[in-house]
Amino acid sequence: MSDRSENRQELAQFLRSRRARISPQEAGLPTGVHRRTKGLRREEMAVLAGLSPTWYTYLEQARDIHPSPQVLDSLARVLGLSEDERAYIHRLAFGQGPAEAPYGVDESAEKLVSQVVEVAGHGPFPLYAGNRYGDVVAWNRAAADWYTDFGALPRPRRNILWWMLTEPEARKRLVNWADDTLDVIARLRLAYATRTADRRMQELVGDLKSASADFRGWWHEQHVRGQHQRTRTLDVPGLGRRAFRLVVASVVDSPAHSLVIHLPLTEETGTGAS
Repeated sequence: MSDRSENRQELAQFLRSRRARISPQEAGLPTGVHRRTKGLRREEMAVLAGLSPTWYTYLEQARDIHPSPQVLDSLARVLGLSEDERAYIHRLAFGQGPAEAPYGVDESAEKLVSQVVEVAGHGPFPLYAGNRYGDVVAWNRAAADWYTDFGALPRPRRNILWWMLTEPEARKRLVNWADDTLDVIARLRLAYATRTADRRMQELVGDLKSASADFRGWWHEQHVRGQHQRTRTLDVPGLGRRAFRLVVASVVDSPAHSLVIHLPLTEETGTGAS
């Protein structure tokens, strides 16, 4: 199956799943006593988005039709999509996202860059490099201490999602394990949108589905998130508990890779935590 056909299928499934989450009341529509449809009907969705019901049905059936950016934005409005989800449906339809609104940050760019340089230069905090599949390809000593010794893992399993989902220590070390893991899955979903015919991507998703019920459930729910700063808290025996701001930096000379930099937010709360 071609990338384009796979993307149409993904877009159709995503629209159906999000339509099922919008109640008639949320859309300002009356609710009939005998209503059986979960969420909005296709006809209702089409009217609210200003589309022909037949044309919208074709879109949800993954037929070879070509929605405009304006149509996708109209659908995003009716479905109440986040900015990341709006970018996701544009990427599925066109291979690239729309112009995105800038996200605010807590610190000035100059201060943020200065801290990145300081942390990367001295290396007391975790720093690792990954690719679009989540493979951990390089890491410093601190990353091995706070996460795991990635070098001891079999190369096919040297992947941040594999570690999060299948290693018991991940659930102990990641204080907000479910939120952290779901965030990585949602970002993999966004990368998946432009690589639906990529054999490596297909194998990764298939293997994770087989290995983890959590992954199967979250993947089915089609969570989508872009790459933004976020906080991750780790709790490691002998090191204590510490919150980090994760900043992902692209590698210009190797676009397939990025650096995951951990900027400390708080002081340790003690050592020897279990």
